[in-house]
Amino acid sequence: MPDPLTDVRQISHVAYGFFASKALFGALNVELFKHLAPGPRSVAALAGATGVAENRLATLLAALASTGLVTQEGGHWANSPAAARYLVPGEPAYFGDYYRYQIDRQLYPNMLALDAGLAGDDAALAHASMSSMLEDPAEAEAFSRAQHAGSMGPAMLMAKTLDFAGVETMLDVAGGTGAYSIVLCRQYPDMAATIIDFPTVTDVARGYVEEAGMADRIRLLPGDALEVDWPGAQDAVLMSYLLSAVGEAEIPPLVDRARAALKPGGLVVVHDFMLDPQRSGPFAAAGFFLSYLALRTDPVSFTAEDSADWLRAAGFVDIETGVMIPEITGYAIGRAPA
Repeated sequence: MPDPLTDVRQISHVAYGFFASKALFGALNVELFKHLAPGPRSVAALAGATGVAENRLATLLAALASTGLVTQEGGHWANSPAAARYLVPGEPAYFGDYYRYQIDRQLYPNMLALDAGLAGDDAALAHASMSSMLEDPAEAEAFSRAQHAGSMGPAMLMAKTLDFAGVETMLDVAGGTGAYSIVLCRQYPDMAATIIDFPTVTDVARGYVEEAGMADRIRLLPGDALEVDWPGAQDAVLMSYLLSAVGEAEIPPLVDRARAALKPGGLVVVHDFMLDPQRSGPFAAAGFFLSYLALRTDPVSFTAEDSADWLRAAGFVDIETGVMIPEITGYAIGRAPA
């Protein structure tokens, strides 16, 4: 738990936090970090490269410098080490599209409906539901491509953290563009996967699956995970970022469906945003849970132990919990009774 705030300036730092995020998004949208990749440049040179007038660009650079995203020396500006690694297109660890397409263009404006979510005003939410948000193919493509950019790293982390040895059939529920299925199938040559997600999402996933050369091993099943029939006799069921996105009453049925889809002894994996045991953070996990209140009035925030309790209630055994992405996500795994 962070230390309690003691000064109004600390409160102001929280209140003004969106200045920093919009500076980041603005810089990404004018490809500033890409233009700084070759080395330090003057404001005039950057203005020519980005097409942004010098007075406006100087204001943006000052905001970025105040956050540590860029540095300035002798009138020339440069990327910080983190910006050079994660915000320059083409770098192996590039993460910018996730910030641009999902956080800036979807999550950020959605948060304007947070007051409605807190008040329980379903009519004034950002979208009628997650499915309605993804009904528009353009919106679904932007969401899916951002999600793919943000999921490949965590998928590789999952492949290193959890043991899927012996899994030949895996059901990836709400699997999005297939990042987890693609990475796990690469790691385990005998694995085949089925991805369930909304039709507009699986349309985007098809391109990623084909690009990865996995069309013969990864099947796409369009549909709402709460409604479509799940294939049975699975060795593993993965539910990543699913339980945080549904209503509280929908969680037990989803966990029950996971057990019904598994072979005896099959593995269930719940990976999601998770609070610490004291429910006082971490900041990113708590923030993502908060963002769902702008989309619906019935979601809940939860800990890894809460997830474990849901698995126990469905009859799973050999349950374990742990951290996946530090300060953001955790996991709960279990086995269907043999």
